[in-house]
Amino acid sequence: MPLEFDRKSQRFSIPGAAFLPPTDFTAEEALSLIALAGEMGRSAALPFYEPAYTAALKLEANLPAPIRQELGRMTRGIKIRLNQVGHLSGKSSVYQALVNAIESRRVVQIDYDSYTEWEQITTKLRAYQVLFSRRSWYVVGRSSLHREVRMFNVTRIASLKLLGQRFVIPRSFDLDRYLRNAWHLIPAPGRDSHVIVRFKPLVAGNVAEVIWHKTQKTKLLPDGSLEFRATVSGLIEIAWWILGYGDQAEALRPARLRRLVAQRAQNMAAMYNGSC
Repeated sequence: MPLEFDRKSQRFSIPGAAFLPPTDFTAEEALSLIALAGEMGRSAALPFYEPAYTAALKLEANLPAPIRQELGRMTRGIKIRLNQVGHLSGKSSVYQALVNAIESRRVVQIDYDSYTEWEQITTKLRAYQVLFSRRSWYVVGRSSLHREVRMFNVTRIASLKLLGQRFVIPRSFDLDRYLRNAWHLIPAPGRDSHVIVRFKPLVAGNVAEVIWHKTQKTKLLPDGSLEFRATVSGLIEIAWWILGYGDQAEALRPARLRRLVAQRAQNMAAMYNGSC
């Protein structure tokens, strides 16, 4: 069904159909939909973006020719670059099975290539939620093997079987509460740690302009360096982040984080010096 465009109001409308209520949107909204879906939907790595891309193509095809040409010129001037995403190639069926299991509240049994246990494990999973973060899809739920809520990378699920057993997602479950103040996705048990890192002037501006963590506080010092503070649940992930800045970052507190970063830096030096 073709779109109708009112030049006076500068709005498009889609006449109502049995399965879709009337919809209207501005030229700016149409540009945003087509540009975003076109830029981000060409890859099958993100399940929801590929259908969005095909929907945008249909939307664009139904626009009046002059408007379509104008939007084409505008979208060619827009480029969006994202981090590389781990592909779901071969795992789309696993992803969809997890979504269906969450909707139907059915337990699944998974064989999982674990980087924690360093072997393939088998566990019954009560899947609570799927999550896309940075580069990968994850599923969060209660694992029968670990007897607690765990997070699993979807691409490392070797096989999945839907079981007849049903479950109820606890009302107390909340993803943000589960993650607490994890630097990324791995909250550690115990009390949170108050972290202080000093970044040298060469990278201070780069660090200061990005929101790395929801608790962060930054302060530019008179010598051009940057004091970075955050409260995190676990030190492993933030230690890797600090090490990524090499000799431009120094972990000051807590002492346990400083020792952790120092030990890994020593291990790196030994590796490059050929002494290990």
